[in-house]
Amino acid sequence: MARRNRKYAVPGAAQGMQSFKAEVMRREGYPVDPNHPDDVKYEVAKELGIPLQPGNNGNLTTEEAGHIGGRIGGSMVREMIRLAQEQLAEKGQS
Repeated sequence: MARRNRKYAVPGAAQGMQSFKAEVMRREGYPVDPNHPDDVKYEVAKELGIPLQPGNNGNLTTEEAGHIGGRIGGSMVREMIRLAQEQLAEKGQS
């Protein structure tokens, strides 16, 4: 998987997103190094039986790469939705 140069709309959001990813994936049961939360993708790939290795992974299919990213991103999106619903419920009680 190629490293992407992510640019967030909010300056300084990158560190917060990395922390969020680490926390979400930890809750999902994955061992996460807080200093390298992106490394959780190797644990996800191993669980899915996908041969992801550091460096060039040109042998992976788009479907395989999507399964890895989908597991991580899907967990993050579910958590963001849960947090947003929680905030809306709290506003409704005010």
